[in-house]
Amino acid sequence: MSDSSQSKPSGASFFPTPNFPDFTKMFAEMKFPAMPDMEAFVAANRRNIEAITAANRIALEGAQAVSRRHMEIVQQSMAEMTEAVRAFATPDAPQAKAARQAEMLKKIYEQAVGNIKELGDLIQKSNAEAIALLNRRFTEALDEVKSLAENKK
Repeated sequence: MSDSSQSKPSGASFFPTPNFPDFTKMFAEMKFPAMPDMEAFVAANRRNIEAITAANRIALEGAQAVSRRHMEIVQQSMAEMTEAVRAFATPDAPQAKAARQAEMLKKIYEQAVGNIKELGDLIQKSNAEAIALLNRRFTEALDEVKSLAENKK
């Protein structure tokens, strides 16, 4: 029986990590007939990557805000639930307890709907900011391509 670990190349030697600054320099120095201004092309792609990075940062910050707010909602709900359990431990008449339960259920439902709407609004705001940033960059990129094509003529 052969040892399968010896027959497979290790990750480090099998997938060498490229040196990205040299990689970018190499492409910047190449002269393609269809792309006379390689520096502008590389700069445009750098701006594209920066826009994607910024959009990802906005999305991450939005997710963190939603997570923080969700935790606050859970903590608030737990405190209210504890208070409700204490309130039901009183020796009131069954009709009074039933009325209080109905009132509390209505309040809990309204809070839940409000909380869901609030979290949805946070998500929507974050997504809208990220999409707007990407849309701006996409429009700029199209203008850059148009400009490069016109300069080629």
